[in-house]
Amino acid sequence: MERPIALREWAVAVKALEEGRQSIVLRKGGIAEETKEFRLESPRFYLFPSYEHQRPELVKPESRDAVDRTKEEAAAHPETVRVTSYAEVEDDIEVTDAETLKRLNAMHIWTEDYAEERLRWKKTKPLHVLLLRVYKLDEPIDIPMKDIYGGCKSWLRLEEEFAEPGRTPVLTDAEFQAKAEAVRRAIAG
Repeated sequence: MERPIALREWAVAVKALEEGRQSIVLRKGGIAEETKEFRLESPRFYLFPSYEHQRPELVKPESRDAVDRTKEEAAAHPETVRVTSYAEVEDDIEVTDAETLKRLNAMHIWTEDYAEERLRWKKTKPLHVLLLRVYKLDEPIDIPMKDIYGGCKSWLRLEEEFAEPGRTPVLTDAEFQAKAEAVRRAIAG
């Protein structure tokens, strides 16, 4: 049986996804990626909260307090990572220019400067905008923190065995379709 897969994402972004405040993530690939670029390894995955690189000044003012809150939550149980959500990729859109990225600005928590910095990093590679249908897990999964879960990589194979918890969509079908259409309109210009 194949082990479950998870996407590492800033904890503050995971919170925004779980609260329905955003439905996209911006991916270029971590420094430690085997392929040296982002590749969609699975259309469905758990969201694995990461704390290392998130800083308040890299997110919009309304999300800055959440950075501190997620770090406090992590500090309260340093030996484990609490996974509380699951996502399905509705679309993987490649963005290569700053103008398109600017049109997505209202749809994510990152500052415009930081989003552009992600776009410019590894200039020859596109920025992947993953449009996600997010589900909140009925029961959180506490995973022991191991060295293999650290580092700058996007994808993790979870070593722990656990019963797959039930999950509930964060947004109704209509709410999600409205957000998806807004993302697609922004991409199209």
